[in-house]
Amino acid sequence: MGVTTTQEYTSCIPAPRLFKAVAVESEVVPKAMPEAFKCIEVEGDVRVTKLPEGEFKYMKHRTDVLDINNHFCKYTLFEGDVLGDKLESVVHEVKYEASGNGCVVKATSHYHPKPGVVLNPEEINAGEVKAMGLYKAVEEYLLANPTVCA
Repeated sequence: MGVTTTQEYTSCIPAPRLFKAVAVESEVVPKAMPEAFKCIEVEGDVRVTKLPEGEFKYMKHRTDVLDINNHFCKYTLFEGDVLGDKLESVVHEVKYEASGNGCVVKATSHYHPKPGVVLNPEEINAGEVKAMGLYKAVEEYLLANPTVCA
């Protein structure tokens, strides 16, 4: 049985800029979080994220939808040691909505387990909270670098 989570992050960065920094440009996230991301390489519609030395080495995401005009993306994590022995894939749907001078990031993730595996929602939610830290780090990076993705 799969698990679906929803998360929201409110940012002072306008939706087009934060969307571009996270979903479109491959070099911003590793610059904002070098301790968590070594680099992101783009191979067609696949992004290969290499991680610093540690427990995990890499992950591959396939871009399913990239709607620049509506600041929406849908992508599937389909390969990588981060999936462990429990997950087949994770599908993420992320919408960046204008809010005042900034935006609200609304993220829904669908976790698809391997056959016979029952996922623990508490473990999934703990990982999701950590993942939302990416938006805070990118926001801080963009505030410190006003010309990036402007």
